[in-house]
Amino acid sequence: MPKISEKKREGRRQQILDAALACFSENGFHQAGMADIVKRSGLSHGAVYLYFQSKDDLIEALADDRHRREAVLNSVAQGSGDPLEALHALVRVYAQWLTDPAGESRRRVGIHGWAEALRNRRVRTSVVEGIDMPRALIVALIERAQHDGLVKRDLNADATARVLISIFQGFVLQKCWGEEIDVEACMTAVADVIEGFRTTKPDVRRRTRA
Repeated sequence: MPKISEKKREGRRQQILDAALACFSENGFHQAGMADIVKRSGLSHGAVYLYFQSKDDLIEALADDRHRREAVLNSVAQGSGDPLEALHALVRVYAQWLTDPAGESRRRVGIHGWAEALRNRRVRTSVVEGIDMPRALIVALIERAQHDGLVKRDLNADATARVLISIFQGFVLQKCWGEEIDVEACMTAVADVIEGFRTTKPDVRRRTRA
């Protein structure tokens, strides 16, 4: 049997993941079976199982794909030298993702993943890793801002990161429920929250260094 090229192999893998994403988005993890995914992919059972042995494999692969996408978003936010501006940039890029119609299926599957994480340790590990990535970035930005005297030193960086992440998780839920959300107004409100972290007085050491 002739070997297929790496490009074709990756194309088939993505074809299967796209089929799984569509099935999971429409019916959830439990209602969508491997037979449904095989049919949706247009490939044979043998071809699909050559890449993925189970639904858990597919769920994990979709989560990894989402983590890679979010890593790109996070890297965009890190482009600013000002940690608070980087935090605002992070809010903007996630707002764009939240309003992207092409991301609807991924948002729905993400919510299914949160529910599945309550019973499936493997899925929970993947979900937690996905949350830890932006949380660590936000913590690092807040701590940098505190070091530079831009943010109140008594602000708990980890707690603040978790609060900001929970806000966006709530937005994802509301969007998937079909709520009419003025995303721009909501992002302005989040930006006001971030501005509330600022110190009321300029840091003396920072002025001295300047």
